[in-house]
Amino acid sequence: MASFLQRLLGQKIERSDSEADTETVRRIVREIDRLDPERARYIAAFSFVLARVANADLSISEEETLQMEKIVTEIGGLPPEQAVLAVQIAKSQQLLMGGTENYLVTREFNAISGREEKEKLLHCLFAVSGADDSIDLSEEDEIRRISTELGFEHQEFSAIRSKYNEKRSILQNPKK
Repeated sequence: MASFLQRLLGQKIERSDSEADTETVRRIVREIDRLDPERARYIAAFSFVLARVANADLSISEEETLQMEKIVTEIGGLPPEQAVLAVQIAKSQQLLMGGTENYLVTREFNAISGREEKEKLLHCLFAVSGADDSIDLSEEDEIRRISTELGFEHQEFSAIRSKYNEKRSILQNPKK
């Protein structure tokens, strides 16, 4: 199961033909391996950065996972089955290697993406972090770091962030 996405993210998994591997998983991996290598790199980096924000609060919720899968399907142009696999690989890598890989993968995304794709990513990061209807400060701070790594000025970041004010925990009324 050593797909291009796994190799890019540094995950070394030996292909296993054990009965635990289902035909569905094998088929999805074959399809992902057929992607243009540049497209696969883009999807891998994009998915990893989404997982980076989802894990900013040290927990990736089911809502965040579902939102990442939806985004990777829509933005990445992957069928839902492949998007699920890409997100699961990204989540696993984030949990295993996040601290050491965060900057490197974001730098890779920066190098292979245009300005419009980077801006779209920032919107997706807010969508993932707000999937549970609350963007907490750790998530917001992580998105700010990513925006800086992608070359956005603070006012550009603030303009995008303002579109998600209703979900920002710092602006929400405390529950009584």
